[in-house]
Amino acid sequence: MVEIKLHNTRTRKKEVFTPIDASNVRMYVCGPTVYDRAHLGNARPVVVFDVLNRLLRHVYGEDHVTYVRNFTDVDDKIIARAEESGREIGQITSETTQWFLDDMAALGAREPDHMPRATQYIPQMVLMIEELIAGGHAYAAEGHVLFAVESYSKYGALSGRTVKDMIAGSRVEVAPYKRNPMDFVLWKPSTGDQPGWDSPWGYGRPGWHIECSAMAYELLGESFDIHGGGNDLMFPHHENEIAQSCCAHPHGDFARYWMHNEMLQVEGRKMSKSLGNFFTVRDLLDQGVPGEVIRFVFLSTHYRKPMDWTEKKAEQARKLLKRWAIVPKEAGKVPREVVGALANDLNTPQVITELHRLEALGEFGALSASLKFLGIDLSRVGEWGLGWGLSSPWDSLIGFKIAERNRARIEKNFKQADEIRNGLAVAGVLLMDGPMGTDWELTPEFDPKKLESLK
Repeated sequence: MVEIKLHNTRTRKKEVFTPIDASNVRMYVCGPTVYDRAHLGNARPVVVFDVLNRLLRHVYGEDHVTYVRNFTDVDDKIIARAEESGREIGQITSETTQWFLDDMAALGAREPDHMPRATQYIPQMVLMIEELIAGGHAYAAEGHVLFAVESYSKYGALSGRTVKDMIAGSRVEVAPYKRNPMDFVLWKPSTGDQPGWDSPWGYGRPGWHIECSAMAYELLGESFDIHGGGNDLMFPHHENEIAQSCCAHPHGDFARYWMHNEMLQVEGRKMSKSLGNFFTVRDLLDQGVPGEVIRFVFLSTHYRKPMDWTEKKAEQARKLLKRWAIVPKEAGKVPREVVGALANDLNTPQVITELHRLEALGEFGALSASLKFLGIDLSRVGEWGLGWGLSSPWDSLIGFKIAERNRARIEKNFKQADEIRNGLAVAGVLLMDGPMGTDWELTPEFDPKKLESLK
């Protein structure tokens, strides 16, 4: 069996992945709060953990993995959106949930085995809160229930913070009913016009963190294998999940492996509405950027490194995927080198290097199988819109020469590789080697006749 190694945020090192039960590998990933369209940054963890889901199923079997990703459908942001729009909360969450699923499907993401909504698990949350109170880990105050952070000695271990430092660095106004500034809300009161449920502490609704603990316990048990999400969730969300889950179920481990993807930038800057570089997945799709291109750009950067979305990368990915779309589609198997690269902490940049090698060697069946394994469906290239689906007259020939040069480099025939590069340069085709392979552009000196002579 393939040995998988994953970087465990909890231990801060790469570890051999050993599931609790190889016949049922279990993974929980924090999903979206459904009040609006998913922005590009929201899509990165979806793609990252979709790739991991595919790898786990490849190694352990399609029916031996349980993947859970939740929807937060009760939240102050949702309430505010309802008040702004005058629409019912249920209408908003139902619509935005479907938007999310449609947009992620366009990126090639498979739906998880379970997609629980927070509002479906209120009784389980209430029960867990009652257990925390009974164990001395939570307390009721003024219609709220709060988790007592000092009752859990390991609080802060995931993020590497101490309670003392967190209190010192906190700028949040402390509610008078809190015993400790770091205590967090498990349950809070609702007014008559806000969503709420009856509870032992009055009419109210759950805090944000308790939902994931309750749903993970119900669907995966008190101990499961992998918990994932963006690194912006490490504190306080994941830290709080650990604390309340381990205190409510002290005989379990909660999650054994913690994985966090880094954040996304746009053209080298943090994505922000104030900077004018904020856009949703749907914005890109509606502009004609294919989902396969978005996914490939994501995979070109390792998940634990910041990812920079640029128009240049999207254009490079478009050219490359169009080139690969015209290769023969004979049946093939995913090579062990591709699986091995993914098994090494989801090293997708190394996988892309392997894909270029397969092209150069003419192993097109293995190339097609590998792309499908990564969730990239090149059969849809013909559906790409104007500017994306139409080829220039030179795409095929230039792509062939690039593959020929790559093959020469693999065979260490650097003289031939240089001759190909120089020949293209004379024809006015500039080659640029980068993380996604070799890109090209036509210079002002481009001469079609000189390019044709290179056939």
